[in-house]
Amino acid sequence: MMHEGERLQKVLARVGLGSRRVCEDLIADGRVTVDGVVAVLGRRIDVDATLVEVDGAVVGIKPDLVHYLLNKPTGVISTAEDTHDRPTVVELVPEEPRVFPVGRLDADTEGLLIITNDGELTHRLTHPSFGIEKEYLTQVEGEPSRAALRELREGVELEDGPTAKARVTAVDPSLLRITIHEGRNRQIRRMCEAIGHPVIRLVRTRIGPIVDRRLKPGEWRVLNRDEVRSLEVAVGSGNSGGALEPKR
Repeated sequence: MMHEGERLQKVLARVGLGSRRVCEDLIADGRVTVDGVVAVLGRRIDVDATLVEVDGAVVGIKPDLVHYLLNKPTGVISTAEDTHDRPTVVELVPEEPRVFPVGRLDADTEGLLIITNDGELTHRLTHPSFGIEKEYLTQVEGEPSRAALRELREGVELEDGPTAKARVTAVDPSLLRITIHEGRNRQIRRMCEAIGHPVIRLVRTRIGPIVDRRLKPGEWRVLNRDEVRSLEVAVGSGNSGGALEPKR
């Protein structure tokens, strides 16, 4: 592999991790691994078959990777295909290349959804062990008491087991901001039903570090390189530092 494929520093520079010199310094400092092994200067890689990490965060290096951010409207299904001919989220973004939603929002839930063909990032964003945060604005029936809010924060007993602790803030008496890091089916709705305050409207407003208050329902945009990198860092191996300048 030292004599096949593209030079590692060239690939890292192309995907936006810095100039060629900065990427050479990252490699020289031992901050880059290839398939789990610390890389050395001069290493060449096959971009279609190699796993590259910088500071423990996987870097998407395939040349055809795309990452879309969609503000999903109600009534749209978070799948690539639907057997009942209902509208799907992939119909709202370009047809090529083929992409898939990262996780799901149920048909009645609105808000931010990442759609991509980046399989490794998708795995890390959806796997419970990485604990990526998702934030929701939740309008509920009635006005939850302090005790009900405390129950949401400390964990709610559901039929598939208790939920993990959540961050919950009352924006208004019937409007809650709820942040969770689990990904159970219809979790927010079931949590609120369990405390006696069913959801009226549910909107996901943040996925890890990704927020966009200007994107209207049904609109999408391409995530920029810094945003993709922030996601890679968020689901990295515990090194939360996103700085890519050479360490001193």
